[in-house]
Amino acid sequence: MPAEENKLVQSHNLTEYDLPDQDLSDIVKKVRARTPARLLTGRSGAAYRTNTQLQLREDHAAARDAVRTELNLCTDLGDDFARKWNLFEVCSRAASKDEYLLRPDLGRRLNDESRAEVSRRCTSKSDLQIVIGDGLSVTAVATQVPRLMPLLYEGAKIRGWSVGPPFVIRHCRVGILNEIGELLAPEVAVLLIGERPGLATAESLSAYMAFRPKMSDTDAERNLISNIHARGVSAEQATQRILNLAASMMKTQKSGCQLREELPALP
Repeated sequence: MPAEENKLVQSHNLTEYDLPDQDLSDIVKKVRARTPARLLTGRSGAAYRTNTQLQLREDHAAARDAVRTELNLCTDLGDDFARKWNLFEVCSRAASKDEYLLRPDLGRRLNDESRAEVSRRCTSKSDLQIVIGDGLSVTAVATQVPRLMPLLYEGAKIRGWSVGPPFVIRHCRVGILNEIGELLAPEVAVLLIGERPGLATAESLSAYMAFRPKMSDTDAERNLISNIHARGVSAEQATQRILNLAASMMKTQKSGCQLREELPALP
């Protein structure tokens, strides 16, 4: 930076990264391009500048909304999508969103009515059982599932796998995979569930997977593919990873810490 420009910046209590983007150094541009985190955003004294502070408040509000919103099957996933996949909705033992947030244990089990509904409407012993859970972000479910689920079913069909009827669980925690395994006995169970939102995105989905899950299973028996969203793992990438991992589970009859996901080499 020229000496005169440097003096001007210092006189206004600015740093280099307070300048317009076109005036930033290449290294600062590269750092900011690699992450949505609020790095090198500039400051006003010891505080964020107004634009940064307003964006922070907007992202925080989006995260709170993602957690607090109640899932509505037809509104969030769409009537056409729900009809096409013949989706139906069940619920965990948490009767409300408040209870779900305060009592995580209740979100790991289906209530009695839902157990009966799943047993009645679903086939057992499928190769693959896909379940949709609201989790901690209805926004993520509404944004990612309509794109991801058709790709998963098409990929499973190409591999010749049987796939159980999908359904949606309200007030859902990851541990509910164990009960799905007990009720339906699939070879591989996949739970597509909204991740806890952060200030970078409220649209991130996770896919938790387990080979023949049972009630005594812990996190050690599950595999996870996370950060499924536009700036993270794309729906196409997630599909291939989920299907490849499911194939490995069926072949080795293992999951979780006993099975390592083989990722393609970075270019």
